Amino acid sequence: MANVSTQGAAPEDRPQPPGPKGLPFLGNGLQLKRDPLGFLTDCARTYGDVVRISLPGQAGFLISHPNDIEKTLVAGAQNFVKTSGGQQSRPASRRREQDLMTWVRNFPSDGEAWLPEKELAHPSHRERRQIQPAFHSERIEAYAETMVALTQRSLATWKDGEIRNAHVDMTHLALVVIAKTLFSADAGGEAKKLADAFSTIIAQIVSQMVNPIQIPNFIPTPHNLRLRKAIAQIDGFLEALVRQHRANQDINDLISILLKAQDESDGAVSANDWRYQAMTVFVAGYETTALTLTWALYLISENPDVEAKLAAELNAVLAGQPPRAADVPKLRYTEMIVKETLRLYPPVWLLGPRTCIEDFEVGGYRLPAGSTILISPWVTQRDPRNFEHPQIFDPDRWADESMKQTPKFAYFPFSGGERQCIGKSYAMMEAVLVLATIAQSWRLKLAPGARVEPQPLVTLQPRFGMPMKIAAR
Repeated sequence: MANVSTQGAAPEDRPQPPGPKGLPFLGNGLQLKRDPLGFLTDCARTYGDVVRISLPGQAGFLISHPNDIEKTLVAGAQNFVKTSGGQQSRPASRRREQDLMTWVRNFPSDGEAWLPEKELAHPSHRERRQIQPAFHSERIEAYAETMVALTQRSLATWKDGEIRNAHVDMTHLALVVIAKTLFSADAGGEAKKLADAFSTIIAQIVSQMVNPIQIPNFIPTPHNLRLRKAIAQIDGFLEALVRQHRANQDINDLISILLKAQDESDGAVSANDWRYQAMTVFVAGYETTALTLTWALYLISENPDVEAKLAAELNAVLAGQPPRAADVPKLRYTEMIVKETLRLYPPVWLLGPRTCIEDFEVGGYRLPAGSTILISPWVTQRDPRNFEHPQIFDPDRWADESMKQTPKFAYFPFSGGERQCIGKSYAMMEAVLVLATIAQSWRLKLAPGARVEPQPLVTLQPRFGMPMKIAAR
């Protein structure tokens, strides 16, 4: 990749970043829609660390060098506004269903906490401060026993020799876990209905990301009717939680924290504000963890040496006992598997597009105000400059001392800066505990004839599911 020297050049004389040619009006939209992973990867490898991508109606720039990503997410964070398929600011409060519909229209595609535009310039966001107590280290450790118990309950339904869709199983399990630990709700009986409802919502989020023209939600099309039904299903779930928490003041979880913030805000926090936060945490929390576990089970099944080392660690550390919070630091290789999975198959493959408020200098270029910035963990985490043999699944790379010299933003599956995922520690502990619990008792192999292909929607999904044959150890 050629680098353009800009030393001594006046800002207005600096060249524009290179990039692929696009079609009139459509730009590179069709290429991006047809194969986003391949297109963005090819752009970075062909044109360099800052690539101009023509988006319908606007200029976009892919930034892929770790130093430039750090400058964007950390030093320059206040110069960017998150963009989505919907509006940029919070609407006036309306009836709950319509307000939750607006939440869907504004959902952050990378699962970062949704914030009103007016608060993006402040490093300490009110919404983030509200939910922070639910993710304190002591509280996270207290979730461990519940995570393992719910995993064991799920595994009790498995039968030796059967073929199961690991993605479906991990989705239901992660949903039940987050419902119980953060919302004090037993969602076992509702897991499928809630998962289906969230799938409908996620499909809408995908639609609004790739289709700039949206049919107004008040028009009763089959799609809008399904979406409204899904929102009503989730709204009913949230309302049941409110009744439960109002009736039992001893409950201490995320919902109780949000309700308390509403009660003590003197009207600053509306009845719908906590729903925005609860919905974002719920969707981002269960979906990304389920995908991490799904891809990890697939990668382990394809690498017998990794599976053997994992089994040896579990035998040595756990000695046949269920894992506990105190075991997590000792399950070093298990954690390395999770980290390597997140490198190869980051659930959040593209950070939510950001728009420059003012001109922004990065990588020797000046990007004009109003530009859309794209940052892809998939692209950067598979860059051979950052990781040796990047296409190979190698958990041992995380034990190498040389990894400490890797630039900080060569690996950022949980985003970074002010918008780093608030549930990072929660997600890592859950993934390690669940993976250890499964691997203790079961061996999984990809089902004969199964096709595995990543599908970049809001998150990185397995396009054809993940059918796997299970065998008891």
